[in-house]
Order: sequence, then structure tokens, then C-alpha cells
Amino acid sequence: MRLPAAARHGGGLFLAELQEQAVPDFAALHQFRPGRYPHWLESAVSGTPHARYDVLFALPGSTLLLQGNRQVFLDGQAMDGCFLPNLERIWRAERSAVDETPQPIPFRGGWFLYLGYELSREIEPALAQLPAEPGIPVAFATRFDTAIVRDRIASQAWLVTEDGAGAEERLARVFEDVRDCPDPVAAPLPAIRVREEDPALYLERVGRALAYIAAGDAFQVNLSRGWEVELDAELAPADLYRRLRQSNPAPFCGLASLGPGMMVLSSSPERLVCVRGRTVSTRPIAGTYPRHEDAGHDGLRVDALRRDPKERAEHVMLIDLERNDLGRICQPGTVRVDECMQVESYRHVHHLVSGIRGTLQTDASPAAVIRALFPGGTITGCPKVRTQEIIAELEQGARGPYTGSIGYLNRDGSMDLNILIRSLVQQGRLVRLRAGGGIVADSEPRRELHETRAKARGMLAAFGAGAAQ
Repeated sequence: MRLPAAARHGGGLFLAELQEQAVPDFAALHQFRPGRYPHWLESAVSGTPHARYDVLFALPGSTLLLQGNRQVFLDGQAMDGCFLPNLERIWRAERSAVDETPQPIPFRGGWFLYLGYELSREIEPALAQLPAEPGIPVAFATRFDTAIVRDRIASQAWLVTEDGAGAEERLARVFEDVRDCPDPVAAPLPAIRVREEDPALYLERVGRALAYIAAGDAFQVNLSRGWEVELDAELAPADLYRRLRQSNPAPFCGLASLGPGMMVLSSSPERLVCVRGRTVSTRPIAGTYPRHEDAGHDGLRVDALRRDPKERAEHVMLIDLERNDLGRICQPGTVRVDECMQVESYRHVHHLVSGIRGTLQTDASPAAVIRALFPGGTITGCPKVRTQEIIAELEQGARGPYTGSIGYLNRDGSMDLNILIRSLVQQGRLVRLRAGGGIVADSEPRRELHETRAKARGMLAAFGAGAAQ
């Protein structure tokens, strides 16, 4: 297999088209050369524009890192100020003009982003005391000029790198890895032990959330609960990711290396924000029914979800929250709902999903977009800041990666970030996961408990286990 001819493309890129069938599984390339391919994003379902592209980030460069003690580092050197202002400064230093030339690929050189939930501490002063999870970065941005991009709808794939010194050498190095990567060998699943957080504790917390809602502190509070899976033997994160991708396929999957021996594995159905040119969009999920094994009964559940007054009211409230968040960075009068309460069906649950978009203000930077929308209102509640205070009080611990984001930021300011739900955090033989749901005035605690288990089921299925009943 020879390196295909590379050509300069609009936007300051070198592209080399690959035969799609020649591109190995991204997890295999990660196992083959983990230092060269530490992160990827993948659409593990097909058939919609929201589940089209896969990106494997190659040959990492500089990293901007926010630690739990609020210290920011650039390649190990301490920096003044907070994470987002430093990210904006670095982005502006490398910003390229928005190129209106149609681009066949979404990632065109820029940064892989990981944003943990506790990044909220530097966005809202009222949340400054949120605890951070020990040993896990709060956020990082790693510079990548090279990637493999796969278009699942068009059945095309490219090696892409930024034009400039060393471009052809970078393409050749990645191509050699593609050519030499061995086929993956399925690893056996070791014995496991699953621990579910005490259901009685969750029911008590739901009761306290309902009391806050009755007192007028909030309209909705999104509470989550945890599971732990202990492995009796080592299991490579790439092998676990393959199992997760199969058990719970979703449009916003991926893997991010958070540090030595620490990975976040995503099978998320939800996008936080996408920026293309001056258009910014979000796709909130609010409203969930578990699926039924019988097709007829499953169809009835779809109809029931569409009609459920509680789920519809909750969804409309969160549409308004997201419209308000977008309104902070969009030109007046441009924010609109272009999809309203569509049902999206996944292997284990049905969801109500809407699409909201607007036109960015001319001075709205990527950091301003993150400040306006992060974390997503669907996983906090309404009003956002007060519900985050209530969540911290009731959950009694840091969320870390859960309900944070992974994605990318291009040099031209385009970006795409998911919300880290239906995701695993692996540290050696210990794997942790969380699932939650929105509590509103007419929530029934035991139904909310069952919803968390329905959401956890797809993740636990990666281990051959089911949620407790």
C-alpha cells in the first residue's frame, strides 16, 4: 500500500485521500501507537447528518492544562490567569481567517478539547467552591496539526495536515502507521464486580430536590448517581471502548486520554455546541423513556413519550434555557428552534431532542461560546447556576468528566463539542460511570430511579452486566 498523493487544499491544508477500507479501527491505531494517537471522536451510528464524521487526532503538540488546584500550565510551565482566557489568547495567536471555500472535512487543524464539569468554577463566580476530583485534570486543550478524518456517509477518508514545513513528512509518518497497524485481537472480558450507589440515597436526594423546587429555588434539577465496575484483570481502554461502542452506539462517541492510566470513554447521544462559520447550534436532549423488547410495545412508548405532559413541559423549559444561553453570543433576532421535540431512538432509550441555532455576534470568540453554553443546561437544570449549587450539595462530590465535554476547536473558530453522558472513566481496573435525570415538580422518585438504570444499562452492557432492577 503506497502513500496516496497529497495535494494542497483551501484553508491551508494538505490532504491525502485514503481508501476507506484501508483505514484501521481507530482503537487499533491507539493501541499500536498510544502516544501518537491519544484521542478520537467517532459517530458509531449512521444515517443522520449528526452522525457522519470520525476524527483520529495524530501527533500531539502543545497542551494547555487546568489542574484541580486552579493552576494553569502550558507544557508544564505555570501560566497566569484562568484556562479560558489563556485558550483564547493561544487561539487568537494562530487564528486563520474563516475560509468560505467548501471543506470536505470538519477538523482542519486546531485543538482537541477536554472540559470537565468543574470548569464551571471559572465561568460562574458563585460556583468557585465546587470541589474538583483529585488526580483528574479539570480541562485541557492539546494542539494537533494532523488527523485522520472519515466520512461515514460518503465512504471517504483522508489524511489531513496543516500546510507548511514538515507537512509531507507528517502525512508519511501517519500513513506508515496505518499501513503497519496490526489487526486488533479481541481481548477476553475479565471477571467483574458491579457496585451501584445506594438507591435509597438517590430517592432521598430526589425528595430534597423536590423540596427546593416547591420552595421556588429551581424549576428543574438534574441529579445523577454512580456505579463502579471493578475488573479482576487489566483490560485495555481500547478494548473496553470497542465493547461500549457495540453495546451503546451513539453519534458522539470517542476516547480521551486524561493522563497516565486514565481514560474517558464516551458513547454520548448529545451535542453541546457546534460552530460552522457564523452559525452556532445546540441539540438539547430532555425527555427519556426506556425501550421495550417487543416492537409493538416499543412503538407505543414512542407515542407515549411524544404525548407525556411532564416530559414535554420539561423539554420546553430547557429549550428556553438554551435559547437564552445562545442569545448571549448571537445577533439579536437570529436564535430559532429548527427542530422541536423529535424522538431519537437508541439501543436502550428513546429521547426527545430539539435543534436550536443562531448567528454569532462578530466578536464572539470560541471561549465566549464555551462560557455561554457550558455546561449544558440539560444536565444541570434551570436556572443553571442555582441548580449547580443544589447539585453540589446533594451529590456530595465532584462530577469530573461526567457532563463535561470533549471535541475540537479549529484555527478558524469552528468547533464541535459533545456532552459527556453515557460515558465511562477508566483508571486501571476501576471503571466509574454516572447516570441522571431531570427532577421537576411532578417527578415520581421511583420512576426517576428507573430512568437512571435505563440510561446506565447500555454502559453496563459493555461488561455483560445489566443495571439493577
